[in-house]
Amino acid sequence: MKIVHHALEKGAVPSINLPSFPEELTAPGATFVTLEKQGRLRGCIGSLQAHQPLVQDLAQNAYRAGFKDPRFPPITAEELPDITSSISILSPPSQMLFQDEQDLLAQLVPDVDGLILQDGNRRATFLPQVWEQLPDPKQFLGHLKHKAGLAEDHWSPTLTAHRYHVVKVA
Repeated sequence: MKIVHHALEKGAVPSINLPSFPEELTAPGATFVTLEKQGRLRGCIGSLQAHQPLVQDLAQNAYRAGFKDPRFPPITAEELPDITSSISILSPPSQMLFQDEQDLLAQLVPDVDGLILQDGNRRATFLPQVWEQLPDPKQFLGHLKHKAGLAEDHWSPTLTAHRYHVVKVA
């Protein structure tokens, strides 16, 4: 969590001295950093695939969540005392095989599965934490389609879905 706080306080990606971290943090990893202010989303940025050391991914995503999330203005120094953060460490995504929407819905595990949905160049993800606001699988999937820029009732044979799990660090 010190890395997240440092990125937000300095307004920059912290430099990471990899040899000073344990091996599990220098192995490739994918993270999401979620920022909230008074219980409301204030930034959320992450990586869906491991492409760099986990600690470096965390540092970059902490900075990006605070200052580069296009949905929000950059965090100010005055806001910092009111900002809380959580870190999600993602498992590698696994492709889901399904025949139709009902089959996909039946395979989803609420409160456990994160989901990446893609059709052509439209793609979006929901972390497992989103199940707290959208506990019904059909509603969860519909909102994820909307986030991807698709109609909530959209269906196509080219639609793909990948599930992943997270370890959440508060």
